[in-house]
Amino acid sequence: MADEIIVGLAGNPNSGKTTLFNELTGAHHHVGNYPGVTVEKKEGLCRYVRHRHHPQGHPHHTPQASGPHGEEALTDRREMRLVDLPGTYSLTAYSMEELVARNFVVQERPDVVIDVVDASNLERNLYLASQLIELEQPTVIALNMMDVVENQGLSIDHELLGQLMGVPMVPISAARSEGLHELLCTTAAVGAETVRPAVTLNFGSELEPHIQQVTALLATRDDLGPMSPRWAAIKLLENDSQVREIVQSFGEESAEILAAVDAARGHIEQVVGDDAEIAIADRRYGFIAGAVRQSVRHDQLHRVDWSEAVDRVVVSRFLGLPILVLFMWAMFEMVFRLGAAPMGWIEAGFTALASYLSFALPPGDLQSLIVDGIIGGVGGVLVFVPNIALLFLAISILEDSGYMARAAFVVDRIMHHVGLHGKSFIPMLVGFGCTVPAIMATRILDEQRDRTVTMLIAPFMSCGARLPVYILLAGAFFAPAVAGKVIFSIYALGVVIAMAMALVLRRLWLKGPNTPFVMELPPYRLPTAKGVAIHVWERAWQYVKKAGTVILGFAVVMWALMSYPKPPEALTAGMSEPAAAQVGLEYSIAGRVGKTIEPVLRPLGLDWKAGVALVAGFGAKEVVVSTLGTAYSLGAEEETGSRALQAALRAEPGFTPLVAYTLMVFVLLYIPCLATVAVIAREFSWRWAGFVVVYTTTVAWIVAFVIYNVGRLLGLG
Repeated sequence: MADEIIVGLAGNPNSGKTTLFNELTGAHHHVGNYPGVTVEKKEGLCRYVRHRHHPQGHPHHTPQASGPHGEEALTDRREMRLVDLPGTYSLTAYSMEELVARNFVVQERPDVVIDVVDASNLERNLYLASQLIELEQPTVIALNMMDVVENQGLSIDHELLGQLMGVPMVPISAARSEGLHELLCTTAAVGAETVRPAVTLNFGSELEPHIQQVTALLATRDDLGPMSPRWAAIKLLENDSQVREIVQSFGEESAEILAAVDAARGHIEQVVGDDAEIAIADRRYGFIAGAVRQSVRHDQLHRVDWSEAVDRVVVSRFLGLPILVLFMWAMFEMVFRLGAAPMGWIEAGFTALASYLSFALPPGDLQSLIVDGIIGGVGGVLVFVPNIALLFLAISILEDSGYMARAAFVVDRIMHHVGLHGKSFIPMLVGFGCTVPAIMATRILDEQRDRTVTMLIAPFMSCGARLPVYILLAGAFFAPAVAGKVIFSIYALGVVIAMAMALVLRRLWLKGPNTPFVMELPPYRLPTAKGVAIHVWERAWQYVKKAGTVILGFAVVMWALMSYPKPPEALTAGMSEPAAAQVGLEYSIAGRVGKTIEPVLRPLGLDWKAGVALVAGFGAKEVVVSTLGTAYSLGAEEETGSRALQAALRAEPGFTPLVAYTLMVFVLLYIPCLATVAVIAREFSWRWAGFVVVYTTTVAWIVAFVIYNVGRLLGLG
């Protein structure tokens, strides 16, 4: 056996697949994209010990955490490389994610596939397993959520079910880390011996002869690649476009094969009364239903399903939306209030470092670059790491508990009124974290019109990169008791603007009927500390890496643009140091750019310094904070840090709470970051990317103009 077993981790969405992946790999995994597509690919290592001569004479496998192991004379260490495949309901690919999962299993043929199924909903979840059996892929079924099964008053004879379906079944609870030892043992054994399914699914007297006929035509071909002739025959009868294209490449012989396939499909439809694809699916479900009926027992006549009782409240027509709003409000209150103390600790550290370097380094450009540019810029962004971590902690808990699916169900009613597909809520939800994956998530929508509308409104969902701007300005101009509510109002405004623009786009431009949406509600689960910790760590570490790379680069560039060219000495002669610094800033390249665009921003109450920060924010929204920090710290005598910057903003003439709120609104709505624009160009076109740049900035200006001027009329300025 090779030292490393390649294991594909497959399963339906909401089956607990990602929880299992995190439990088996911990932090020892990395995230990238599949070659040629923008679908996320997660890979991780799981090390285990293989006992070659167990005392009782049986091979035994003991899973071990990655890291040092005690040496044993009769054992050798092996590794499993786990590939977390995108969630899919079957190997009939419709979306990009399903296509990626299928191609990995069919083309790359891993040593074994672990199919994670929700054991509380076996008949639906085992459909994918039935197709893996058809493919003759070495497979282990992980019967996940066995704790939920017990709570439902059910018992599953997993050994009998495994015999009936021809593949090993291992009961587990990934959220509780139960059964993982046995799962690894079974997976290692199946992978080592290439144990293929012991059952061949028979499709009945009407379908089986046609399958065998097409299989015989394909059996002589040596250019099917890793596909078995029988599996290819079944897919041809299902009118699978990918397999059909492969057969069309056979040349002249392809005509005979495809003619036989079309004739068989026509005959099946006449005899069965359904399309061949539906007939085949019915036989699969029949096979699954028979196996489940024999192996599942009801231990109790009735047990109250508490999740249904909770759903009567949280997804109800009248209470669902208020509960969602309450959760979102509580989340931002928590982010602002709990993040204040650790934010102050980090800030104190950067302030002390800046003070030390100001004393240790001689006055001049080098001191200014390090203290004002790097520490004032990057440090001003890193102080918000606790807030970012708290935001993703809350989102992770809501996702892992199963509530986010309920939130999508609640919002779906509203979205249909504005012409949006219900699935559009998923990219919008992802947009609260980052707009880049939100744009990529629009691929789950089947209609191009729905994809386009969702792409056009996704940038209005406030990503995590904008949060430091809100915290800075809300903390500077609003009392702590009010600041969290102000930030919540910004997020809520983004949702309202997104819905309004969707309504306008669908009514005036991208017209068409609404597509119905059926959403699966997963059972409620208690999030695991390990799973939540991994999610928070991944997102927070990405933020830190961004601060140390992208934001650092922008901070240095913006410092240079704000420092050069130097004004003539005669221009600053006799001025105090702060006044001379102000003249120097206006004389610099950045100052001239800011002065140029200031007439456009003046109707919003914003000056040229805010304009410079907004221009820099096109690179990354966090850079708005670092640029403001650099602009207000150049030549200033005060200490660096967000508190010093907040004090400088409050002291700026004309910078009122209304102006601060207007700036937050503009940052929320204006041009998305450079990475988002690039992804829009790749997923749609450069024409659409250019349109988004102009359209979002126009919407931002109009909304900010209305808020600022209405606020002044009401005496809030």
